[in-house]
Parts: sequence; C-alpha cells; structure tokens
Amino acid sequence: MQVLKRVSIALAMAVMMGSAFSATEQKAGASDAALLKSTADHSKFKELQRPFQSGPEVTKACLTCHTEAAKQIHQTQHWKWEYVNPGTGQTLGKRHVINNFCTSVSSNYKSCASCHIGYGLDDKFDFASQENVDCLVCHDATGKYKKPGGFSGHPVTKDTEFPPGSGKIVRGIDLQAIAQKVGKTRRETCGTCHFYGGGGDAVKHGDLDSSLDRPDKALDVHMDAEGNNFTCATCHKTEGHQVPGSRYAPTAMDKGDAHLRGKADSTNPATCQACHGQTPHGMAKLNDHTDKVACQTCHIPAFARGDMPTKMSWDWSTAGKRDAKGKPLVITNDDGHVTYNGIKGDFVLEENVRPEYMWFNGSVKYTLMGDDIDKSRQPIAINTFEGGPNDGKSLIWPVKLFRGKQPFDPVNRTLVVTHLAGEDDTAYWKNMDWEKAIAAGMAAVGKPFSGKVDFIETVAMWPITHMVAPKEKALACNECHAREGRLDKVEGIYIPGRGGNRLVDTLGWLASAAILVGVLVHGLIRFVNRKH
Repeated sequence: MQVLKRVSIALAMAVMMGSAFSATEQKAGASDAALLKSTADHSKFKELQRPFQSGPEVTKACLTCHTEAAKQIHQTQHWKWEYVNPGTGQTLGKRHVINNFCTSVSSNYKSCASCHIGYGLDDKFDFASQENVDCLVCHDATGKYKKPGGFSGHPVTKDTEFPPGSGKIVRGIDLQAIAQKVGKTRRETCGTCHFYGGGGDAVKHGDLDSSLDRPDKALDVHMDAEGNNFTCATCHKTEGHQVPGSRYAPTAMDKGDAHLRGKADSTNPATCQACHGQTPHGMAKLNDHTDKVACQTCHIPAFARGDMPTKMSWDWSTAGKRDAKGKPLVITNDDGHVTYNGIKGDFVLEENVRPEYMWFNGSVKYTLMGDDIDKSRQPIAINTFEGGPNDGKSLIWPVKLFRGKQPFDPVNRTLVVTHLAGEDDTAYWKNMDWEKAIAAGMAAVGKPFSGKVDFIETVAMWPITHMVAPKEKALACNECHAREGRLDKVEGIYIPGRGGNRLVDTLGWLASAAILVGVLVHGLIRFVNRKH
C-alpha cells in the first residue's frame, strides 16, 4: 500500500510539474511572438508615460524619436489633399474636386477632417506645422482611436455634449493608452477612412467596405484573414510615408516584370504585375489576354460581395422631407439600410454588382468648380476615364459608375459647393435650405452664386481593384465571348463569339464552304472509284 501511495504521489507531482512547464512554455512562446513583431515597446518610453490632453501633444512626443516623420507626411497626398495632374494640368485632390456624394469637403471641414491625417483642418490650416500631423490615425493598434465628425479632425479626450444642447455625449478617449500601443498600419486603420468614404460604409468605392476588416477567401484571396492576410500596405508598399496607388493617376497598364525583393524599382508596387508578372497563367491562351484586358476584369466578377450594399445612385433633389414630428424623414429597406434621408435624398443600394467595362489608360479628367456646364448634355461626367483600343496604353477595366443628381447653378452654369455639415444656420443638414447652404458654400471658396438652384444628373467613375475572387470564381470564357456578354459595350476590339467582323466572318464562311466542298468531292471520288 505504501508503495502504491508513493507512486500515486509521484505521478501527481509529475503531472503538476508538466502542466506548470507547459503553461510557462506557452507564456514564453506568446511573449517571444510579441517580441518578434517590434523592436520597441512604446509603453516603456518616458515621453509617453503621461496623460495627453490633445492630439498635437502626442505628436510632439512622437517627434522626439521619429524626427523626420512629419516632414515626410508633409510631402504626401494624404496630407495635402491636393494633386496636380502632370498630364492634364488639373489641380485635383479632396480640397479641389466636386463629387456627387457629399459634393465637396470645402466649407465642410469640421466634419470631413475626421479623415484627414492631421489636426484642425480648415481653410486656414497650417500645412507646414509638424505638430498638426496625426500619427495615431494610421498607427493605432488598439482600435479605440476615434476622430468624430464636427471636431475638425481632433480626437475628443473628455466626455463632451455634442451637438451642444442635444443631450448626446461623445465619450473621451485615453490618448496615453493609445499612444503606448501603436504599431504598423492595418486594414482596420486604413479602412477607418477608406471603407467609409462618401459619408458611410460602402458608399463610394464598392470594392472597399468594412467587410474587408476580416474577409474570408471567397471575398478577397489576398486579404483573407485566415489565409494570406494581406494588409493594405502589403500591396501599397510605402516608402517615406508615400503610399502608391493614387485614384487621381492610377497605373492602368503595367508593362514591367514582377518586382524582385531588394532590387530598386520605381514603378508602382500596387499593380497585379508587380507580383504576378506578365504571364501569370499556366495556359498561354489566357496570357494572350493580358495585353488588352486588366487582371481585375476577370478576377473581380462582382463588387459589394461582403453582405454590405454599396450606393449606386444618390438623388439630392428629393431631400427636404420631414416626418410627423418635424424631423428629417428616414426610410429604411427590409434589411435596415437607409434608402431615404430627409437631409440627403434618395439612395439606390445594390450588392453583388456586375461592373461596367471600358478602356482606361490611367488618365482621369475631372469636371471642376467653375467649369461651364451644358445641362442639355446630362449626365455630366464628374470624372472621365480616358483611353481607347489603339493608344497602346489602355486595358479593358471594370468600373463602378456612381450616378447622382446634385445642386447646380443654372445662371452661372456651374456645379456648386454646398455647406452641409455644421451647427450654424447656413448648414443644409441643420436648416434644409438650399439657397442658404449653397450661398455659404460658394462664399467659402470665393466663387459666385446666382441665388438660383437647379439639379443636374451626374455620373462618377471608380476603378474596381479589390475583392479579388479565388481563381475558380474568375469569369468563364463564355461570359465575355458571347452575344450580349459582359464586354458587349466595349468597342474597338474583335471578341470571338461576341459579334461579327465582316472580313473575319467572310473568311470563316469561305473556309467552311471550302471544307464542305472538299468533303463532298472526296466522297464523290470514293463513290465513283468503288464502282470500278
């Protein structure tokens, strides 16, 4: 009995020690994994071990180590919200273009600045200030950093009633805790702005929305959270805070080879060819398509595939309705998505949308503030993708066409800037008075306004390049090589099976006739010879 008792005790101790060693090993393993992700633990930095009352205070602390970061940021489009297109000479960027969702950021900075990588953006903003750079908006690793609309891009650090007198409280956030937990950019940090562009989740692009926070393989083979798990920066490979892949001047055709790690390469790293090269398919016939067809055309069969509908049209002309309580009327569909809002008008939402297709060479021309508008030529193109079958620079691209109906000055014949957001009496979302809102918006940009308001149909174009489907879900041949197929409206190219080419059809019929005659003659000769 004593022997058995001693054996039992020894076994129990062995199990306990094994469990302890196992727990210690697991803890060490987790610690090692965390250690391998960064060479610095920001929670140990003396500069970050104090409370912060504002975003610029955090940036001052960041700059004590990252001495050149703000200067790098100052050179980027993310900071300037401005881009001069060298091909067209147009001055573009969020500060200058008119769009057909929320129309313009001008005169709406207090709200729109939530997506600027700075603090306090307005029409008098100091773009040379290093302290105004917002480090946390891109490098927050906690998911708790917020810049609510109405605060000009500043985070709220103390509980604040907003709008004043509304009884609604915006909760303050702990900047010290967030600053101590910074890291590389993630899909979620980029998506804070890019998934919600145009005033809400999935509004603008169609191929960018919150479903890409943690997508599965069926939604995007590259960002698949359980697979490749690409971040945005995996493709949009950043150097000196310069993020390649501009929507104002995209790379429509990349004739280069796949990038070689370590080899200097000044071409855009965000193209498909930068990884896959010029002959990505195992079949030569498929590779023959790549000189005319963008990869995205076959490999993104539909956008808005993540159970998040995208806006396909926005009609401002119907805005202004109120409910029985005098509040802006809101109507939702069966899925709970807003299809009408009294301060915005009517929306059309769609999921699993088949793109439009067109030739595109990377040049984009915009209709800008002050351009003369001929209403008889509706819809007016907010932007136009240039290109054609014979310029040697174009490919057939998938595109989202976003249709709108927006305010227009019928006397001056121009698109207008509308002051939408704000607590002042001239903001449309406050007073629902078009004349007041447009007068304030145009005054803010120093442009004339006749006092007359009309509405005009517009269309904007967005290239589709995210939500890449698994290869087995790529387009089948007969989706394009067929009458009334996907490429039915694309001109200037012969697509077998889609339509006729008189010369090719004639030669084909002659060849078929010759074969038929040959068979008949051959049969006749054999028949005659058999009798002899």
